[in-house]
Amino acid sequence: MARAAVSDVQEVLLQMDEIDEFKKQAAIVLKTGEVGDESEASFQTINASKKKEEFRNYKDSARQKRVENFYSEQHMNMSVEFVTQLRERHLKLDKCYMGVWEALEYLNTVVDDSDPDTNLTQMAHALQTAEAIRRDYPGEEFDWFPLVGLIHDLGKLLAVTDTLKGLRGDAQWAVVGDTFPVGCKFHEANVFPEYFENNADYNDPRYNTRLGIYEEHCGLDKVMMSWGHDEYLYQVCVRNGAKIPLEGLYMIRFHSFYPWHKHGAYKQLTDEQDERMLQWVLKFNKYDLYSKADDLKITEDTLAHYKKLISKYFPEKLNW
Repeated sequence: MARAAVSDVQEVLLQMDEIDEFKKQAAIVLKTGEVGDESEASFQTINASKKKEEFRNYKDSARQKRVENFYSEQHMNMSVEFVTQLRERHLKLDKCYMGVWEALEYLNTVVDDSDPDTNLTQMAHALQTAEAIRRDYPGEEFDWFPLVGLIHDLGKLLAVTDTLKGLRGDAQWAVVGDTFPVGCKFHEANVFPEYFENNADYNDPRYNTRLGIYEEHCGLDKVMMSWGHDEYLYQVCVRNGAKIPLEGLYMIRFHSFYPWHKHGAYKQLTDEQDERMLQWVLKFNKYDLYSKADDLKITEDTLAHYKKLISKYFPEKLNW
């Protein structure tokens, strides 16, 4: 079989009639999402000249309306009571039984409404992140690192509906976006902090103090985070016996906790292990964030490489 590369993520769907089924699998992950309004019509995710300071623009990005609406919903609804309900519902892991690659294919249908930097599907973002990491960590010693890049957003499966598979998608504000602790005072380092004023916990004396329901330096493992794809995938990995090391599990569990790893907020809750693992979350973050503007060249060997890594670190099938 010829190994023609699939490149230029914005145009790749035009090539699908010219490639075989294996390469079609590679190509379809690179499609963009639907344009939500006129302000997004000219938005270009792939941009080699994009500067680091232009990422995570929550003031006037081309996707501003969509992103701000997302966070107004998320901040209003993510109360202790609501998070508790979702944890009880989703952490039974009784939706379906399938392999990691099969689950990844569902990310072809998810475009993250909370993200000002991309309108590509989450499978495209997964491959961008993984390949950016693999360029810097090509060896076997850290082969789990690119794999974490590939799967880090796999918890967004929670936004997918496939009733035949037992998947009933939640609203995106209950799945994606930055994460933060609930049960203590909402920090100003969160994006759009003004929208927390509509949250039921905002004026609740049990939850609106510096520590709230927690003890000083209790450790993030004992903190209830806003519900979303990070915690869900972490629990899926741990409960299914994945062999991802602790450093990788921290990347999965806290990569969306920007108030902590970017702004140093909520330090009153972290313990020594959290602070040791912070360096690894930060290593991961630069690939997760800045690779979103990268173009890709995906070959059949690329996909085969990641399927091999999945079989090394995961059981053949998992409970979701």
